[in-house]
Amino acid sequence: MDLRHLIIIGIALAMDALGVTLSIGLNPRVRRDSKIKYIISFGFFQFLFFFLGGVFGYLFERYVVAIPNIIGGIAIGIVGIMMFKEGVESEEKDDELLLKKGMPIILGISVSIDALVIGFTASHRACICLLMVLNAVMIGLITLLICTTGFFLCRYIRRLDFVTRYADFLGGIILIIFAIKMIFF
Repeated sequence: MDLRHLIIIGIALAMDALGVTLSIGLNPRVRRDSKIKYIISFGFFQFLFFFLGGVFGYLFERYVVAIPNIIGGIAIGIVGIMMFKEGVESEEKDDELLLKKGMPIILGISVSIDALVIGFTASHRACICLLMVLNAVMIGLITLLICTTGFFLCRYIRRLDFVTRYADFLGGIILIIFAIKMIFF
């Protein structure tokens, strides 16, 4: 996987975390220390799950069966459609939940599940463990940067609720386009 594709995948994976970041940042009761915990959690779990997905994908391909690009593209497309669907559905979020101690970890894991799938289908081609680690670090850093930017943007967009919905749309669309490219090209 080249750097350009890695950055695009990192941005697409971070869109889920950005949607959650914006909804957290729009809550005036969430303090700076809690926001830092969320940012670190999102970046760490994106890194960890992408890396684990790459390792499991490599082991699966090496010892079980080779995964053709079509199956990987279909899996990425399904994740993209799910993200797009999440953007369409309107969910009521309880603001008090955001202030509980374990929420950064729970939300960090929940926004990073797709990184596990993407790592499994796309990252395992980098047979060298160091390259998988570097790819995963890049994904984590992209998420960290985008979520930090999201919290800063929330200072200016606190009254625009519809913004959180578009983050999932964009992430889903990018993954669907990547899946089409992977299947057909």
